[in-house]
Amino acid sequence: MNAVIKQSTESLLIMLRALRLPGFATHYASLAKTAEKEGIGFDEYLKRLCETEMAERAQRRTEKLLKISALPKDKTLATLDQGRLATAAKRQLPSLCTGDFADKGENVLVFGLPGRGKTHFCCAVAYELIRRDKSVLFTPTYKLVQQLLVAKRDLVLPKELRRLDAFDVIILDDIGYVQQDRDEMEVLFTFLSERNERRSVMITSNLVFSQWDKIFKDKMTTACAIDRLVHRATIIEMTGTSFRGDAAKLRHGKAVIEETASP
Repeated sequence: MNAVIKQSTESLLIMLRALRLPGFATHYASLAKTAEKEGIGFDEYLKRLCETEMAERAQRRTEKLLKISALPKDKTLATLDQGRLATAAKRQLPSLCTGDFADKGENVLVFGLPGRGKTHFCCAVAYELIRRDKSVLFTPTYKLVQQLLVAKRDLVLPKELRRLDAFDVIILDDIGYVQQDRDEMEVLFTFLSERNERRSVMITSNLVFSQWDKIFKDKMTTACAIDRLVHRATIIEMTGTSFRGDAAKLRHGKAVIEETASP
C-alpha cells in the first residue's frame, strides 16, 4: 500500500511540474494537513494552493526583473534622502512611483549639477516600478550608445532596438557626459525616436536643454530630440548642494573629531 501511495505521489509531482505549478508541488501536502486539521473544505484548500502559487510566481517575476534591470543595489526609495529633495521633486515622487507615466509612454527628465541625487531619484522610482511588475533597464548612456554602434556595425540594429523595446522604462544615466561623434549621435537619436510616445525613458543630465547641442552636434537634430522627449514628459530639477560633497565633509569632520578626541 505504501508503495502505491509513493508511486501516486511521485506521479502527482511529475504532473504538477509538467504543468509548471511548482508552488502546488511544494506546498500541496503541508496545506492538505493544515486543511484537515482546521476542517477546511476542498474549495478553500484549492484556493489557498492557488494563492501560494500566485505569490511565489510574483516573487520569482520580481526577482527576475530586478536581475535584468542592472539597477544599483543601494539606490532604493528607502535609502533616498527625501528631506533634501526640492519641493517639486518631492511632490512628484509618489506619482512617478505609481508607474502611470510608463503606462502612457511618457518620459521623465531629471536635471541638475553633479552630486544632486539625479541617479538615485530615478533608480528609487525604478525599484517601485518593478514592484508593480514593470520591466526596467538602467544603463549609463555611453554604454547603450556603444551597444547600438556594435549592433549597427553588425547589421542587427533593428533587432537590438526590438530587444530594448521590451523594457517598459529605460534609464539613460548621465546623457550630458557623452560627447558623441556623428555615428554615436545618430544611433542615440534613432533609439529615442523608436521609443517616442510608446515606451518611456528616464534621463539624467547635468546639461540643460540649451547645451544639448554638445550631445547631438547640430541644432536641427538637437531640436528634434528635445521635441520628442518633452512632448509628454515630467521635468524635474534637482537643486541644493552635492550629496556626495556633503557626505565627504561629514566623514572628514567625523575623522577630525575622532582624531582630536584620541589620547
